[in-house]
Amino acid sequence: MPAFFLPLAIGPWQIVLLVLLVLLLFGGRKIPELMRGLGSGIKEFKDASKEDDPEEKK
Repeated sequence: MPAFFLPLAIGPWQIVLLVLLVLLLFGGRKIPELMRGLGSGIKEFKDASKEDDPEEKK
């Protein structure tokens, strides 16, 4: 693996550390609300990207 890909490699310990960090920062009660907001944002982005512009069809 080239050296410039090493900072992008995420292993299982890094994922565990990120999950623990999120739990500590936001607490257990806020996480479902954050995930709902993230999901609705992704849905809106997908819907917006699927819309066809009438000018593109010409």
